[in-house]
Amino acid sequence: MAGRATKSPAARPPSFARSALQTYGTSLVTAVVSLANVLVMARVLGAEGRGQVAFLTAIAWFVSNLATVGIPESNANYAAAEPRTRRSLATNSLLFSFVFGVLAIVALAVLIWAFPAVAGDSDPALRWFTFAFLPVLILQPCLRFLAQADYAFAVTNAAYVLPAVLNLGINGLFAALGILTVGAAVGVWLAGQTLATAVVAWYIANRLAGFGRPDPTLAWRALRFGAKAHVGRVMQLGNYRLDQWFLGAIAGPTQLGLYSVAVAWAEALWYLPTTLAAVQRPDLVRARAHDAARQAAAVFRGVTLLTAAAGIVMIAAAPLLCTVIFGAEFSGSVDDLRVLVVGAFGMVALKLLGNALVARGYPLLQSLAVGAGFVLTIALDILLIPPLGGLGAALASTVAYTVAGLVVAVAFVHALDARAAQLVPRLKDAGTVVRRARDLARRPAPRHEAERQG
Repeated sequence: MAGRATKSPAARPPSFARSALQTYGTSLVTAVVSLANVLVMARVLGAEGRGQVAFLTAIAWFVSNLATVGIPESNANYAAAEPRTRRSLATNSLLFSFVFGVLAIVALAVLIWAFPAVAGDSDPALRWFTFAFLPVLILQPCLRFLAQADYAFAVTNAAYVLPAVLNLGINGLFAALGILTVGAAVGVWLAGQTLATAVVAWYIANRLAGFGRPDPTLAWRALRFGAKAHVGRVMQLGNYRLDQWFLGAIAGPTQLGLYSVAVAWAEALWYLPTTLAAVQRPDLVRARAHDAARQAAAVFRGVTLLTAAAGIVMIAAAPLLCTVIFGAEFSGSVDDLRVLVVGAFGMVALKLLGNALVARGYPLLQSLAVGAGFVLTIALDILLIPPLGGLGAALASTVAYTVAGLVVAVAFVHALDARAAQLVPRLKDAGTVVRRARDLARRPAPRHEAERQG
């Protein structure tokens, strides 16, 4: 099974704490740069123009992740448990991305033809130009998960921050020259994603296992496992971005522009659990079931405490973050942000405990939890967006995240034979977090870790 370790030799893992710190640091830098880019676009394009950019990029991001059919999850598990498959996994990923990308473009064409409203007020030429990049956007997570299975976090971190830096640099230049438009901003975003994909592909080809012959049998195994994990991934994507698609189509680009600023701030609370889930994944695949549950629970408790502290600060600072920084036009984002912060705890559970379930070969249990949130997202978006606009979308997302987090916690305890008490933060967990951070800051990286990180 893809969720169980084999006796195949594995790469010598770097320090979990140091890899997590480097990856989280990358996420924070990316968040700061991305927010600066959003600020540039908001100041130049206004709420409506920012909403138009967010609408197209949200569709491209949502559909490309939808069209992976779980191949990234399969790559993460098979590459970690069966290192001999890595070359074929890389080549299979290229083929899958092309085929799935073409099918996704065709599906979008049919959907927009049948229901023109789903395209909102987006420009047709710019919309189809964006859709043409779907194969590249699909390939990126497939290769990123494959590289991370071999602990290549340094290169995936570089690829992660690269689009944000490119977006801010070029959009800032265009803004200074007075030529920043919606089309230019979308084009820069696509260029950044393409460059990030190329960086990871180059690294796999030249520094890791490389690209080998395609393996149809392995492809079928990957599809079977990936499809199980993908059920949850699809619905989780809906929890992430479907609200923005609905909001843009129902309430218009201005409401979406306001809401997107709140989302940009609130998602900063997701970076730590996202980072730790990625860094912990190879270890959870290789660990014994009891150890995997213990490790995942310990990380969950620490992150919950950190999220609570950061959330309190963000709620208090919401007027500064939205109105002072982005301007009075974005004052409507304040309440949206405060509501979204509450939903961060459910997202912490989904990312960390759901990641553990998939790593241990229980993707359908994660899907059950995400499915609960997905159903609520759709139902509450339809119910709340028409009368409340962005605030309705925020309320819908927060309720959905919270319910999904509770369900995934129950599934984690049941499947991995853990105790519910293991998930309850304790006072000593705060001390543990502080001590580990202090020790990590004082300890230099061993030479072999630096070399292993590239």
